[in-house]
Amino acid sequence: MITHLKGRETALEAFGWTGRKAEWIALVCLHSGVFTRAQLCDWLGIDRWRAMRFVRAMTERRQAADETVGGRKVCRISARGIYRALGAEHIRHRRNASPEVLLRRLLSLDHVIDRTDLPWLPTEAEKVAAFEALGIERGLLPVRVYRGAAGDTRRRFPLKLPVALDPARALFVYAEPGYRTTTALHSWGGAHRRLWRALRSQGRSVEVEAVVCTRREIDRTRIVLRNWTNAAPAPSRSAAPELRAAAREIARIERAIRGSDETVVAGYGDLQGCLVRIAELKDLLRSSRPGPVIDAFGACRSVRLAGGGP
Repeated sequence: MITHLKGRETALEAFGWTGRKAEWIALVCLHSGVFTRAQLCDWLGIDRWRAMRFVRAMTERRQAADETVGGRKVCRISARGIYRALGAEHIRHRRNASPEVLLRRLLSLDHVIDRTDLPWLPTEAEKVAAFEALGIERGLLPVRVYRGAAGDTRRRFPLKLPVALDPARALFVYAEPGYRTTTALHSWGGAHRRLWRALRSQGRSVEVEAVVCTRREIDRTRIVLRNWTNAAPAPSRSAAPELRAAAREIARIERAIRGSDETVVAGYGDLQGCLVRIAELKDLLRSSRPGPVIDAFGACRSVRLAGGGP
């Protein structure tokens, strides 16, 4: 039994699906909307001929569409009734997407199906409810505003990437769709930073796992994630003058000690007074540095999706 599905897969009996196949359809709808035959074969433990029959059965019932996007053969579950039965009628997974968005969704699914035991929060509503239950304000959650003729729509966790939450930690998955720079990764991290800070202040570990397709992407992503576990950006502008003054004072005292400048040393009483003052100033500088953005990270390549084939 896959706990985070909460029994939703049983609603698919009305569409002719039960057991592991119903679980698969529910996983796909909630986490990506699309899948490849390689993913299906691995998860169900079947050969490609049985996978083809499964896809054909879905398409013949008009529950899915067999497509090629960006050179990649995928099956997109498109029947609105299935999403409605799963309580995710308005999720955008059933719609067409660009090759970049498609790959991001496939990578998300790839990560989840390897770790179905984790307490994933598959929908926007579940993510928002879970964090609000911890006392975290909605304004701290990542958001994107979509403007339309009927008015503005605010979407929390707009990239729909996997998030898992338990009493000890929060796990956020980043799927790298093959961009040539780390701009998108930095933007995603920036959108989550206030949420991560709030979670860490509660004593929860914040972890990020990235899933990519190529060695070049994994090396580049690891550099960014490693930096997030170290010192964060410089202090605010209002605090900077005081910190610069503290650093200058430390340098002045140290020069005085090295040069035996008795006038400066006497201003602090004696040599011991100088050392005490240096320790105080260093404590000030140390306390001003923000802690790590996250507590731990990991990065892995998707074997099923490497190379762009189905």
